[in-house]
Amino acid sequence: MFNPPNAQSFFETVWDIVRQIPAGKVSSYGQIASMIPPDVDTEPTRMKRLAPRWVGTALRKTPRGKSIPWQRVINSGGAISFPAGSPQAEEQRRLLEMEGVCFDQRGKVDFARFAWDGPDQDYLRRKNLLPPRLLK
Repeated sequence: MFNPPNAQSFFETVWDIVRQIPAGKVSSYGQIASMIPPDVDTEPTRMKRLAPRWVGTALRKTPRGKSIPWQRVINSGGAISFPAGSPQAEEQRRLLEMEGVCFDQRGKVDFARFAWDGPDQDYLRRKNLLPPRLLK
């Protein structure tokens, strides 16, 4: 359920997209997923429903030394998805704050201020990706 068809190709696409997010900006699992068209083995409704989870799986499976800024991907509510107070959540928050991303009192990021609008049209065209869903 948590691995897409053609998982390696999907994961590499996710990693490449996440590398495009600049420091000080955030994206969501759903926004990343919205850029990846369904492949021939995946029906569009299944893709829409499961792709954000697959993005999370891709980030969990990031190979060491790949320089992928995983911390810049948060959930659609503007929060870190790791359990509050966990070492992973604290590390993600610390990395984002070092980049200038601020959290409100509820632990959420203001998408109006910090959301990434996605890669430019040339990148999308070159990579055969769809325009991203906007977070603002």
